[in-house]
Amino acid sequence: MIVKNLNHINIQTRDMAQTIAFYEELLGLEARVAPERDPSLRQWLYDSRDMAVIHLNLWGTDNTIAREVVPGGHTGAIHHVAFECDGFDEMVRRLKARNLDYGFAEIPSIKLRQLFVTDPNNVLLELNFRG
Repeated sequence: MIVKNLNHINIQTRDMAQTIAFYEELLGLEARVAPERDPSLRQWLYDSRDMAVIHLNLWGTDNTIAREVVPGGHTGAIHHVAFECDGFDEMVRRLKARNLDYGFAEIPSIKLRQLFVTDPNNVLLELNFRG
């Protein structure tokens, strides 16, 4: 077996609408109802490849595998989640327009610029821009 890519992350949220708005407005992801689920309890967020890269569950609802998670708290051993992105300048404009605090890092040797921002659930996102 070989891992081909990261399929999705799952975020437990207390505020579905706020979390959806954050990802739609900032990253351009599209929210859709999860298959065979109540839309008030589950939403999937799709990227430009039509892949559901984020699964949102309303906190306190059932999960496939039970695990204690506290939205806004620490995310266990996961430090951050990274996305490969396009449009660095546009993303900076979006972050500033929303008055979001963000960090910046650059690794010139591999032509990589990174932006770091936390979502409404305290999940740290790393946004990678190459070239």
